[in-house]
Amino acid sequence: MIGKLTGVVDSVAADHAVIDVGGVGYVVQCPASTLAKLSAGAHASLMIETRITDETIRLYGFAGVEEREWFRLLQTVQNVGARVALNLLSVLAPPDLARAIALGDKAAIGRAPGIGPKLASRIASELKDKAPGLMMRGAQSAPEASPAAAAARGRDGEAVAALVHLGYSQIQAAEVVARAAQSLGDVPLEVLIRECLRQMAR
Repeated sequence: MIGKLTGVVDSVAADHAVIDVGGVGYVVQCPASTLAKLSAGAHASLMIETRITDETIRLYGFAGVEEREWFRLLQTVQNVGARVALNLLSVLAPPDLARAIALGDKAAIGRAPGIGPKLASRIASELKDKAPGLMMRGAQSAPEASPAAAAARGRDGEAVAALVHLGYSQIQAAEVVARAAQSLGDVPLEVLIRECLRQMAR
């Protein structure tokens, strides 16, 4: 199985790139967000998801681990295959996708080609409990967040880190977490993050 490719970009097309690794050209299908970062002749390093069937071997490439994790998670939803998952990741970056799912924003999810209202609703409902976990994984994989620091923060600190990872300022995040924690009391981290996102969206 191929988990990562590092080489030179041979060419970039509408839905894939060819990465030259030691003289071998690998065709890698990517979301638009990843393809936008590639240019012919440039050095590239992509996280890879390998899919093998009786007929083909397909490689899916992503700019980072978080994007690849979302690609995998999205396909746990019925009727979401690789193409639909790529379309969704082309429209929404991982932080925006996490926010849309946590808030049940079916309109944002439905902006991706191939996703109608029913499928958007299914994605939002089936993944709503998993989105905060991926948000936290992304926050903890940020360079400034070591596992020891993450553990020391406690539940409220982890919620603040997740919101900062989504693009909110440290001050905004701290204020909304404090308000939500006071009103909700001792609830799981995932519930706290969802409430904070609801308050931020008002």
